[in-house]
Amino acid sequence: MAIPAPVTHVTPDLWTQLQLLVVDGGLRLVVGIIILVAGWMLATWAKRGLEVALTRLPLDLTLKPLIASMARYAVLMLTLLLVVQQFGVQTTSLIAVLGAAGLAIGLALQGTLSNVASGVMLLVLRPFRVGQFVEIGGKQGTVREIGLFTTLMITRDNVYVSLPNSEVFGATIINYTRERLRRVTFLVPVDWNNDVEKVETVMRQALAANDLVLEEPAPSVVLFELQEYTMVMRARAHVRSADYWRALWSLQKEVKIALDKADILPAVTRQAPVVRAEPAVAGNRAPPDKQAAGDRPEKQMPLNRTAKPARDDRPQVS
Repeated sequence: MAIPAPVTHVTPDLWTQLQLLVVDGGLRLVVGIIILVAGWMLATWAKRGLEVALTRLPLDLTLKPLIASMARYAVLMLTLLLVVQQFGVQTTSLIAVLGAAGLAIGLALQGTLSNVASGVMLLVLRPFRVGQFVEIGGKQGTVREIGLFTTLMITRDNVYVSLPNSEVFGATIINYTRERLRRVTFLVPVDWNNDVEKVETVMRQALAANDLVLEEPAPSVVLFELQEYTMVMRARAHVRSADYWRALWSLQKEVKIALDKADILPAVTRQAPVVRAEPAVAGNRAPPDKQAAGDRPEKQMPLNRTAKPARDDRPQVS
């Protein structure tokens, strides 16, 4: 019986091993780049598609951009895990390493993480929503978006404002459009000699005649303050929050026109004439004629010490 020849394994040389490593690593690198690019594009498409799809659903405008952003971040995270797996890294060990490094990263990025936490609290408490006009830390504008890191606003003169969520959550928030109604208040000074009841009636009728003013609560006019020569009237009317500025401007104009037609005297400042006994020439100044003459220096005769004494022509008495 023939004995089979022993199988010998030929060990590749160093150059062959290097070529295999480069080819294998190059293929993994190319596949990783393809996965990364495809995942990035897929994340962008997912965000845009969700934004379009959510516009058709009856959801709060505040939640729609947040859901789209979270979907984008989820796709990017899955893409990174797939790329790492292409290089032979175990996912379980990677998660453990990331969990350990997460603490250090969290301590280094306290400000950024505080913005995320504040953004979540703003979405839970909802002191304002997208489309409402608010004042945050002295800045006024219409809320465009509430993100994980920043809150975006547009001011009245169409200026873009980005505020960190931590500052928004810690600042005083004034929401001007949250309530359905808003009261318009302004002061009108009139002359003391006017009939106060007539002034109240004319102003109240002007307020009630405006189409933007609501019947309930009814508009009111009161005597707010008495000054030395002026009566200050206070006009108040309730309008819808969206009509506040239009109502304020139109009401002031219509009240002014109504007061002019009713011959209501406006408030003016009194100035009493004062007659003071003052000298014609102020202070130590010389009169104008003398001052003009004094401006010209007098010509002085030179002193002649050798001059003879004057002759005395008076008759002498013997």
